[in-house]
Amino acid sequence: MHRRTALTVSAALLAAAPLLTACGSDAHPGAAAVVGGERIEVSSLQAQVKDVRAAQAASPQAAQLVAATGDLGRRKLNVMIFDRVVDKVARDNGVTATRAELQQTRASFVRQAGGEDQLEAVLLQEQGVAPDQIDAFVRRNVLMNKIAAKLGVTEDAAGQKKLTDVFSAASKELAVDVNPRYGRWDDAQVRLSDTTAPWLRQISQDPAAVPSGA
Repeated sequence: MHRRTALTVSAALLAAAPLLTACGSDAHPGAAAVVGGERIEVSSLQAQVKDVRAAQAASPQAAQLVAATGDLGRRKLNVMIFDRVVDKVARDNGVTATRAELQQTRASFVRQAGGEDQLEAVLLQEQGVAPDQIDAFVRRNVLMNKIAAKLGVTEDAAGQKKLTDVFSAASKELAVDVNPRYGRWDDAQVRLSDTTAPWLRQISQDPAAVPSGA
């Protein structure tokens, strides 16, 4: 039997793009996106970006980290939308993440990284995740692994296609509407256009294992 696919989330280091602070589209003023009828406010997106920038500013590699994430607004919106797709797939399949599972997974990440400070540094550098965003990162990982297990997904190409198809169908049902200033949502790839998807990875559950720019 194939072992279950271990999943995590990653965002690409793209060509620098301006961080947008304008209002939303004419159809949804003030919204960066609308997913399943629920708004992702520009202000919420900006708050996530601000948290990451503050953490980067406190790092010894501040200049390098900031330069590598000129597209941070789009990267964060990409993940914020993807999280809502994950939530829908989890609901549709009766999957939840218990507090104990979240605590155990985070503790595992801390051990593998060599400590809480090291985990924070790794996720900030490799994933653009601020310290107060780690819990969401852990929750996403737990849900996606449990979804894969529930669906019987394995590491081969057929298993990956099955998982992609499930997420793509959920994305279509949510009718994702993105402010065009941030790009276009691709249901088939479950990501913003011109980005690397925060998608399915055939890697270990060690967050440090995700290569920069993957």
